[in-house]
Amino acid sequence: MNYQFDFEHDEDYPDFRQRAEGTNVNAQTLLATDYLNHFNELVMTMEMLADMPELFEEVQAWAPKDYKDHFRDSTIADKELAIEAFDHAPPKFKEPFEQNIEKINRLILKSIDRLAADIKTKDMELVRLNSSTISKLIQRLLDMCSANIHGSATTMDQSEIDNLIG
Repeated sequence: MNYQFDFEHDEDYPDFRQRAEGTNVNAQTLLATDYLNHFNELVMTMEMLADMPELFEEVQAWAPKDYKDHFRDSTIADKELAIEAFDHAPPKFKEPFEQNIEKINRLILKSIDRLAADIKTKDMELVRLNSSTISKLIQRLLDMCSANIHGSATTMDQSEIDNLIG
């Protein structure tokens, strides 16, 4: 099959696109949504902090994990394809995806310190308010990552993130 694309890609892209058909790897972007699970679990844990502050240890234990490392540790069937295809993902999709992931990582690390201070106050309403706000912002960025994985080149401006978390 001879594909025509209106975006920059490497010479192996068409082959990886064919290999990705019918897998967990998006055949257009060569990115996989399973990577977002690394963040989704943390968001769910953050949302429970006000009622279960003992979960904060799990939040503190979280660390950024790059895309390939996530899949190396994964059990999904298409993990090898996800790892290989990542290097061939078109810049149009991969660059905004990586920018959004970088913003999420910075936001989470900054937020962990903020939530630690909130928990020390023992004001669970403050913990609830801030963890909810942070979780919603992370989820918004995760939605952008999902859009990148599915073919969009959207990102959120860093100043918008900074304004939302004050």
